Amino acid sequence: MAKEIAKPATGKLGIMVVGLGAVSTTFMTGVMMARKGLAKPVGSMTQYDKIRIGKGENKKYLHYKDIVPMPTLDDLVFAAWDVFPANAYESAINAEVLKEKDIEPVKDELLKIKPLKAAFDKNYAKRLDGDNVKQCKDRWDMTEQIREDIRNFKKETGVDRVVVLWAASTEIYVEPDMKYHGTIAALEQAMKDNVVDKVAPSMCYAYAALMEECPFIMGAPNTTVDIPAMWELAEKTQMPIAGKDFKTGQTLVKSGFAPIIGTRMLGLNGWFSTNILGNRDGLVLDEPANFRTKEVSKLSTLESILVADDQPDLYSEYYHKVRINYYPPRNDNKEGWDNIDIFGWMGYPMQIKINFLCRDSILAAPLCLDLCLLIDLARRAGRCGTQRFLSFFLKSPMHDYTVDEVPVNHLFQQYVMLKNAIREMGGYEADEEID
Repeated sequence: MAKEIAKPATGKLGIMVVGLGAVSTTFMTGVMMARKGLAKPVGSMTQYDKIRIGKGENKKYLHYKDIVPMPTLDDLVFAAWDVFPANAYESAINAEVLKEKDIEPVKDELLKIKPLKAAFDKNYAKRLDGDNVKQCKDRWDMTEQIREDIRNFKKETGVDRVVVLWAASTEIYVEPDMKYHGTIAALEQAMKDNVVDKVAPSMCYAYAALMEECPFIMGAPNTTVDIPAMWELAEKTQMPIAGKDFKTGQTLVKSGFAPIIGTRMLGLNGWFSTNILGNRDGLVLDEPANFRTKEVSKLSTLESILVADDQPDLYSEYYHKVRINYYPPRNDNKEGWDNIDIFGWMGYPMQIKINFLCRDSILAAPLCLDLCLLIDLARRAGRCGTQRFLSFFLKSPMHDYTVDEVPVNHLFQQYVMLKNAIREMGGYEADEEID
């Protein structure tokens, strides 16, 4: 992977979002309100965080934009695909995340964002019933239509660069299969042969994005860019990819709290996590096949932080369970409960209870902004393939499982990776150890 100083952020940055629901409309509305000085982009690392560069008397703490060339919020231009025809203003109102007083000042801008027809297969999200969908002969045709959408967006808006971000629903689980997912050639053949149970619509979006020289971010737990065919394509096209699944509520807590248990050398008997959620995401996840995709993502966090092989006395036999329950009255206000059974000196048991009443889209919106700005930065620095430094923002970080690579899920180790990458892309030394 090339480690170069990032090129300047010239012109406009297009952000094409798959899904125009609660998360993406909250993201877009927040950016537009912040541009007008009517809201603050709270939660965004790229807008608020400072990183140390240099040591000793040369030490300085600088915002990201003062270390690396970054677009401003004024440079962002939005577009979206969605299975429902409602424009961004209507979707923002329907989502009931933001109050009308926080949407109305940018109504005119939101009205202009009319969703392109989505590349959709109902078998991958049985609970969704939209009619704003492409008619496709096969998966190859689906991919070609998405590519045309990207080309048209570039032509119509004159943007300099485009990032494609998946902020749509969780698809049913697709097990990686090297016969179809092992190489670019195998994946392309599967698309042409219309092997619909092996080629998810999200794979068509990712393939189209990379072929059109757009970095791609997977914000759901779908099997999409985490297959060897996509890694090969990202290298071939020299494009960065990132995924998967926005780290918003419960997993954010888990990746930050589990290190407390591990650092203090306390033992773990069990960690039970359950969620209630009422928005479109909750509806889709109420389908067992879709929940399976999310479960794989959420379960992966703990096992790489509290590792049995490293401390067999402490972590050899703990029980880890995750549940998600669809509860319509709660809408976007997700609630996560964690019951953690730990043990201490001489094996005596203790318990920790965490109740996180969060707002899913309010936590996800700044992640969307940061991921888009930082993957664009990576592209301008000549970085291609999986961007592990973006693991900080993601629930189930991409890794090369074909060689048994263990992903870094420890939040503070991920933060070191993020800071070192920013330093390098700004021409400074990566000077912190991940240990």
